Amino acid sequence: MINNPELGTRVVAAGIQTNCHDLGRGQPVFLVHGSGPGVSAYANWRLTMPALSKHFRVIAPDMVGFGFTERPENHDYSMDNWVKHIVGVMDALEIEKAHIVGNSFGGALAIATALRHPERIDRMVLMGAAGTQFELTAGLDAVWGYTPSIKNMRDLLDIFAYDRSLVSDELARLRYEASIQPGFQESFSSMFPAPRQRWVDALASSDADIKGMSNETLIIHGREDRVVPLSSSLHLAELIDRAQLHVFGRCGHWTQIEQTDRFNRLVVEFLNEGAS
Repeated sequence: MINNPELGTRVVAAGIQTNCHDLGRGQPVFLVHGSGPGVSAYANWRLTMPALSKHFRVIAPDMVGFGFTERPENHDYSMDNWVKHIVGVMDALEIEKAHIVGNSFGGALAIATALRHPERIDRMVLMGAAGTQFELTAGLDAVWGYTPSIKNMRDLLDIFAYDRSLVSDELARLRYEASIQPGFQESFSSMFPAPRQRWVDALASSDADIKGMSNETLIIHGREDRVVPLSSSLHLAELIDRAQLHVFGRCGHWTQIEQTDRFNRLVVEFLNEGAS
């Protein structure tokens, strides 16, 4: 595990030993990763953290149940506990208020955190975000139903990316190996068992609550996203009063990877507006 870039610093957040990347200086920005098999904050945000950390203090934790954060025995993987974990990281790092960027599952967590702790969250970026009611896609069903094999991981990567040139056998092997590290698949398979529509619903906040949000919000989505449908972000843009929506054509669920430079520029510009 020496020199593993997925390992950051360790903090105790909500009683959980948490692997967390903490880099840069300035206004804090939380990055909350998605829920793919073998995911970690680093795997999700490796192309985002360097760009954002030139302008902000970037905090990217492995959420409980993922990556290199402790997996407490019999932990209840629920929205309540994930939100507590985010706030626990903020408390551990003595951060009173932060911007938040949420990807997919992380978008649902960002929305829920902003609703439950509005005094802690400033601007919000939602990328391919869950958090609303939508019909379970075949892509998301495949992601949450993943069983470890290199072929299955390759199939998932093909679902995630519109640009197939990003998906190589080497990447599939690396992500497969990440998914079978001790404890990873055990916690992952326990989170979203079939039937899986109920987990889409469990991650959703109510329309009425979302409509009451006052956070300045940037919503980003890939038009060809096969995991979380574009309709989810269109609905968020209708509900959130102070929202703007940016849709990338020829882009799947991996906006931050398929459109790295454009994504980073959009986010930095949007978050910097909050400092003026």
